Amino acid sequence: MNKLSDRSIAAFRTRLLAWYARHKRAMPWRGTRDAYRVWVSEIMLQQTRVAAVEPYYRRFVQKFPTARALARARSEEVLKLWAGLGYYSRARNLHRAAREIVAKHGAQFPREVDAALALPGVGRYTAAAVLSIAYGEPLAVVDGNVARVVARLDAVRGDLRAAGRWKKLEERAQELMQRRESGE
Repeated sequence: MNKLSDRSIAAFRTRLLAWYARHKRAMPWRGTRDAYRVWVSEIMLQQTRVAAVEPYYRRFVQKFPTARALARARSEEVLKLWAGLGYYSRARNLHRAAREIVAKHGAQFPREVDAALALPGVGRYTAAAVLSIAYGEPLAVVDGNVARVVARLDAVRGDLRAAGRWKKLEERAQELMQRRESGE
């Protein structure tokens, strides 16, 4: 891949971050580095529109402000607050994961990728999102939008989800993150 020079990538990054600063939407989970709240928002946002998530998120973290509070809850309570968001396996996994976080991680979302990935319902995207947002880990969070941007930067054509192509896009996004961290 690597079709653009480091200088071009740096200029693109600057423009992209400036655009984001001007146009980002205000959301109740933005601006927090609380790993629990970041994690809850990421799970709720899976396959759900942002506008639909906002009131659910507010009610959920008001009722369950910590992993410990969520872990103590009865399943029925969790599912009742989740009702209407759909994909109820996300709520059940969130609840199970909260119990593991309390039992195995001192009630704190784990800081290591492998430990995060071992939690029920946490995949690469969610682990990277929580660790990067809450703990400042330089991990690329790759969804369809990010994959399309990376593909355009490197002139990648075709189905981005084709065998091996998504993995290469993730690796390239991570490489771009590492370059940024090293000051290149």
